[in-house]
Amino acid sequence: MKTLVSFLVIAMLTLTNDLIAQNKTITATVVNVTSDSGKVGFALYDKSNFRLKPIKASASKIIDGKSVVVFKDVIAGDYAIICYHDKNDNDKMDFKSNGMPLEDYGASNNVMSFGPPNFEDSKFTVSDKDVSLEIKF
Repeated sequence: MKTLVSFLVIAMLTLTNDLIAQNKTITATVVNVTSDSGKVGFALYDKSNFRLKPIKASASKIIDGKSVVVFKDVIAGDYAIICYHDKNDNDKMDFKSNGMPLEDYGASNNVMSFGPPNFEDSKFTVSDKDVSLEIKF
């Protein structure tokens, strides 16, 4: 009986540790929004859905050129964030007729090249600690 109780306690502690390790937060802050009008939209992706349907999405007000969002309950893995300044509050990124963006955008790791962001340049890892990112447009 003592062995059974010891086994159950160890199993519960292991399971609890696994669950706690999976519930991490990602705090993303855009630090250089050009105006406080509109909002900043944020999308969290993994490699399999990058630039398709986000795992999580959120929008945040802009205060003094900064916008912050927190993604909660994120499991360990590799992720990327893309965000944009929705200046006109229409819940989408606007483009010129030639495909060039009309609104500022950025991605995690701040690697900006001609063309849309790619996962390898934008990825970061969530493991055993919460993650805090600073993104620039």
